[in-house]
Amino acid sequence: MADDTVKSTAGTDVPDVSPGAGFQVFVDMANLHNKLKLLNYDDEYVLKWRMKPLSRIHFAVSTNPGDQLHAFIALSAWLFQKGGVKFDKPSEDDDQSVLLQNIIAQFKKLGHDISVSASKLRSGSGEPVVYILNRLADDALKRSGFTWRLPEKPDELPDADDSGPKDDDNEIDVNKIDEEMFNRDTDADEYEEDEAVLNMEALTKLGLKTSSVGAAAISEPEIRPELIMESTTDATEWKLEVERILPQLKVTFKAENKDWRARQEQRLTYKSQIANSLKDAEQMLTRFHTDIAKSLEKITTREQYINSQLNDHVHEFHQQQDLLAQAKQHYRHCSSGITEKSQQLSQITAELSQIKEEMEETGQNVTDGGPLVKIKKAIEELSRDIIRVDVRIAVLEHTLMQSKVREKEEANDEKADYLLNEPDFD
Repeated sequence: MADDTVKSTAGTDVPDVSPGAGFQVFVDMANLHNKLKLLNYDDEYVLKWRMKPLSRIHFAVSTNPGDQLHAFIALSAWLFQKGGVKFDKPSEDDDQSVLLQNIIAQFKKLGHDISVSASKLRSGSGEPVVYILNRLADDALKRSGFTWRLPEKPDELPDADDSGPKDDDNEIDVNKIDEEMFNRDTDADEYEEDEAVLNMEALTKLGLKTSSVGAAAISEPEIRPELIMESTTDATEWKLEVERILPQLKVTFKAENKDWRARQEQRLTYKSQIANSLKDAEQMLTRFHTDIAKSLEKITTREQYINSQLNDHVHEFHQQQDLLAQAKQHYRHCSSGITEKSQQLSQITAELSQIKEEMEETGQNVTDGGPLVKIKKAIEELSRDIIRVDVRIAVLEHTLMQSKVREKEEANDEKADYLLNEPDFD
């Protein structure tokens, strides 16, 4: 414990950590902002990708986690592309957890060591986020061929007694510094900051200090000590001073109600509700599928059983159809014979009527009574024969007609029975 803590003047143990370590993320974020400027992100990222410009503390403090997470994913994708890594531009419909996993995997493939899980990056701010973006920006600068030049020292330093004109570049104007700290690289249309902003870039540029000689104040370059300076400030007083000015460093961003990320929690709630409802629906649908499959299997089995039972009846039915076809053929043959006999009968009737006419003419011419009597008797016998033949013809026609009607009725009955009892083979 002696190595990790030091004794303060009040006798309490104080961690051996710099009080400004908590603000290192602001310095890293300022460096990231400078690197993005060197990569021309205003034109290639803000304008082409239609993204909001980033402030110098955008990822240093948590203001709007949904907006910051989307900006982190989009900026990482752009830096991957600038560094020569194939990484598609994210869209609003993509799963952010999958995108974070892909960013970590690609970051490790580039040779960087990181032990941060995707859950710690979901806030979209903090040291891990700034660290990843800084390393990606360094890779992009290396690929673009950018190199940092060594600092150039002036050949001669002005003497303190030099009464020449004052160098305006080396003079520190406190009001000008405050104005630069408040106005540099801020977008007045996108963000409204009501309180003071700590501009780390302006502080890092303060490389000169002022000294007054006589009545005139002359600036001279800062002389850095070769050894490590030891602070004489009490740590407790430093912490009290930091707590006092900490509320003044707070930055407030207005959340956009129309942004879909503001409704991220509501979307996740609906997603969980849909997932729960889907489980119940899947169970019901699975049960219905099982019942329907069982019913279809029963129907198929019953159909096969019925077909097996009706095989004999179907064979018998085919035989009856063959017999019916033979009977119809015999009927057509008999019908053709009756037609020929009817024609012969009509010929005989015509000849008979012709003979009657000739006999009547002959009877009128013959005056002999004996032959006339015989002729009359013969005519009467012929008439009786004709009557008998007519009766027989009538009986035969009636019998034939009844046979036709009976066969037609039987054919209609068999057809009706076949249509009613015909099995469904489909």
